[in-house]
Amino acid sequence: MKGIHTTLLMVAAWLPLAASAADLRVSVTDGPAAPATLYLAVFDSADAFASNQAVVSQKIELRDGAAQLVFSGLPAGRYVVKSFADENGNAKLDTNLLGLPTERYGFSNDARGRMGPPGFDAAAVPLDADHSITIRLR
Repeated sequence: MKGIHTTLLMVAAWLPLAASAADLRVSVTDGPAAPATLYLAVFDSADAFASNQAVVSQKIELRDGAAQLVFSGLPAGRYVVKSFADENGNAKLDTNLLGLPTERYGFSNDARGRMGPPGFDAAAVPLDADHSITIRLR
């Protein structure tokens, strides 16, 4: 009987942790029609976003300018997703002499920045249960 009680306590202690994890489903649209690799990064704070320290990232091939993927098991919180379509295969977001992107990119909430990326608050999406977002590349 004591073993069953201990097992139940262990399961009860684990349940709140399992319940707080959620999946963030991301659909990306408006990418190039030609084959390209889509890079996505997820940030959980303004500091992480500013220093480009993603909590998780993925890459996937765009098909007909679109892609869908899932970031599984994220703790409850606020997240920013940034993405870009690597159209020339060099694994980086290319920019011109002024520093403006020459490849398509996008952020969660369809947020836009002025003279740089948007702020964390403008692009952040709350996640306390499974959630879906769409990012339009420009």
